[in-house]
Parts: sequence; structure tokens; C-alpha cells
Amino acid sequence: MNPRTPDHPIDPIFVSRWSPRAFEPVPMPEAELLRALEAARWAPSAYNVQPWRFLYALRGDPHWEAWLALLVPFNRSWAANASALVFILSDSVLAYEGEESPSRSHSFDAGAAWAQLALQSAKSGYHAHGIGGLDYERARTVLAVPPNFHIEMAAAIGRRACPDTLPEPMREREHPSPRRPTRESAFRGAFPR
Repeated sequence: MNPRTPDHPIDPIFVSRWSPRAFEPVPMPEAELLRALEAARWAPSAYNVQPWRFLYALRGDPHWEAWLALLVPFNRSWAANASALVFILSDSVLAYEGEESPSRSHSFDAGAAWAQLALQSAKSGYHAHGIGGLDYERARTVLAVPPNFHIEMAAAIGRRACPDTLPEPMREREHPSPRRPTRESAFRGAFPR
């Protein structure tokens, strides 16, 4: 199923992790989601301020439908079958040693935490699919997000289902995606011209 091959030797988890849209519409034990969130907790961050916050809903929670409604219709159509929805936020204010200043790395740090969440999900037999298509203004209100927090994205997490459960146009994209070669992303020295 996964034809991806790394350019350099890495742990298999990095190429086995991918972002499917076909999920089994089954509950996820909260302990499994908390395991993924625990992995995210151990991500590195500037000054160790850990600016990330995770707001989550499990399938069947009273607010599940309201949270799904925050996604654009295309994403809602497939994420509705996920077992968990997680909104990933980051604190844009760096509070360190009693002083506050704008944080330059809050999104970067939250991205590191998201990556660890996605990898732990894969290690536990689940898949996580990041979602940027959502109504950010409505999400701020519905999720009661304080003004200093930036809504980075959402993620759907669940067990992978057969691609046939998706509408026809999505089925052909339901496979691990390739990556450009390392040599096209990493350069020794200055940015190439």
C-alpha cells in the first residue's frame, strides 16, 4: 500500500504515517487520544514555554456536531467519520521569567507538537489528518479561544477505513503521498538561486 521510499535511512514510522480521509465511524477510547496528546506534550519549544493547547472532542460527545460544523463542507464530509477531532492552538504571547513579549515561534512549536501527535497516532494504529479548511472566526467563538491564542488548525483522528467509503472523487487520492527528494528541500549553505 505504501510505495514511499526514503532518500536516507530513517525509522519506518516516518514513511508509514500518512493522512487518509477514509475513517471507520467508531469510537476511540479517550486513553488512546490522551496517549497521542502525551506524545505532543513532549515536543520541544522555545524557552520550554509549551505554547500549544489542544481542544478535543470524541465521537459521540455532546459538542461533536457543533465542532464538525466548524469545518468547511469538503472536510466535514469525510471528517464526520473520524473518532476524534482536535483543534490545535498556540499562545502568541511569550511569557518567560515574568515578562511578556510577542512570540516568534508559537506556530513552529505547535507544529512540532502536532507532528508528535500524528506520529504517536500512527504508532498506535490510528491515523491523523490535519485540517486547515475551517471557519476560523466561528471556531474562535464556539471554542471560546482567548484573544492571545492562534488557531493553527484542526485534525481528524481515527482508524483507516476502505477508500470505497469515500465519495468517488476522493477515492483516487486515498493513498500515501510522495515527497520531493531531500536535495530539493535541504541545502548546504545559503538559499540557492
